Amino acid sequence: MATPDFIRELRRSAGHQLLYLPGVSMVVFDDQGRVLLGRRADTGQWSLIGGIPEPGEQPADCAVREVFEETNVRCVPERVVLVYGLDKPVTYPNGDICQFMDITFRCRATAEAASVARVNDEESLEVGWFGLDELPTMKEYAYFRIKQAAQEGPAWFATSPHAGG
Repeated sequence: MATPDFIRELRRSAGHQLLYLPGVSMVVFDDQGRVLLGRRADTGQWSLIGGIPEPGEQPADCAVREVFEETNVRCVPERVVLVYGLDKPVTYPNGDICQFMDITFRCRATAEAASVARVNDEESLEVGWFGLDELPTMKEYAYFRIKQAAQEGPAWFATSPHAGG
């Protein structure tokens, strides 16, 4: 994901130190039940579409904006799939360290989405629709998010073994 301007401003004073940030990921389905994925420019790996909300931006609005910015696909958020604080920080090639609180949304692409999916910015090398039985190699948590999004039910979340006292 491209670094939002407000984070660039924070980095001027914070340097590379750890920033704990909100993030959104989207499992976007089309009418055929395929999932929209992007092959990231920074890692070369296939992944769900994701991004960082701007200050004051609602997470669901961020989801719609990021999917369009990265893939040219219009979508509608249907439900929150999961909320999860990632266990480990991510260190980017430039030395910046971030840890994310992820909110994953299940989204439905609009009717014309399959025909308009394309790389729409510098963050992706490729974008494509994949059947659930033909997903490319990705990080394990991407498969978990897709599995949760494909099911009906309440949002998934983890609790600490120490929660509740």
